Amino acid sequence: MNISWYGHSCFKIQTKAKRGGEEIIIFTDPFDKSIGLRRPQGQANIVTISHNHSDHNDTELLKGDFFTADSPGEFSIQGVTIEGIDSFHDDQQGAVRGRNTIFMLESEDIRICHLGDLGQELTEKQIDAIGDIDILMVPVGGTYTLDSKTAKKVVGQIEPKIIVPMHYKIDGLTVNINDETEFCNELGATIGEKLSRISLKKRDLDEIENKVIVMSVINS
Repeated sequence: MNISWYGHSCFKIQTKAKRGGEEIIIFTDPFDKSIGLRRPQGQANIVTISHNHSDHNDTELLKGDFFTADSPGEFSIQGVTIEGIDSFHDDQQGAVRGRNTIFMLESEDIRICHLGDLGQELTEKQIDAIGDIDILMVPVGGTYTLDSKTAKKVVGQIEPKIIVPMHYKIDGLTVNINDETEFCNELGATIGEKLSRISLKKRDLDEIENKVIVMSVINS
């Protein structure tokens, strides 16, 4: 499995659900041009959309007859298992920014949780539904999503093997949110070299626990 990041909450996940099978390409929360970053583009098989705001739901440049998951529910697409869990975009029961869908993706025996624009601490019901997670993609920039302190609490609720911060301030982004520094400090993680791609297999996760990986934006 290979994971790249376009910035904001948009990841490109390349996987083969079956050994020797065709590559499946998944995009999460593709954004429009308004946020100042290069828009996600290319062939897609699956697209997840956590909520219908323009910085999370723009599929215009994606190609192919892709399946779009944009609501809670359970789906199985080309061997990839997807589960969407209802949640809130704020800590006021959705009164300010509405609802958000958390997505779990499972392929190659690796479970990924993309929290979308989560704005709340998780309930026990949500924690049970999420289950064991290998890779957690968590918003940390505050203002519109979890801030660094609440993001730390949510990480503790899920206890993933790998933590990938997202939805934070980077060069070129016009959205007024914080960068990843405070979140990494909260977790006691040192920001070293930022990875342009995460490449791993299930066996690579055996000895990993609470590892923070800060990514750089894909450049091709």
